[in-house]
Amino acid sequence: MSKPAPFSLTDFPHIADITTRWMDNDVYGHINNVVYYSFFDTVVNGYLVAQGALDIGKSDVIGLVVETQCNYFKAIAFPDRVRAGLRVVHLGNSSVRYEVGIFRNDETEAAAQGHFVHVYVDRASNKPVKLPETLKGVLEKLKQ
Repeated sequence: MSKPAPFSLTDFPHIADITTRWMDNDVYGHINNVVYYSFFDTVVNGYLVAQGALDIGKSDVIGLVVETQCNYFKAIAFPDRVRAGLRVVHLGNSSVRYEVGIFRNDETEAAAQGHFVHVYVDRASNKPVKLPETLKGVLEKLKQ
């Protein structure tokens, strides 16, 4: 399996800045690989909250992560600033596939990139449900 080419910052309709923390660095002096998945979670859910499509404590419909994947190209380390690019590449009846690019400081080529899949479920039953229209509307803005 060959590694994909890095995404460009201009590939994304939504960009969010994320501050790295001292504790994000590992013993090798760079951000530990598992932290990138936290960046993915932060840009996706931060966007949904800011758009009014998700109330973390009260929404009847919530997204559960069912798949993630990440390719790494360049190291990031505290105190770098992360710019996370977000787009939607698949919008199903109850699922969404996001692609995320992670960019270091003002660089325009991804240091890491991958995807993140949510299946939307009823909070009480954990059964998949059709995407609510409000959620679908804010996700359409990210569709590529």
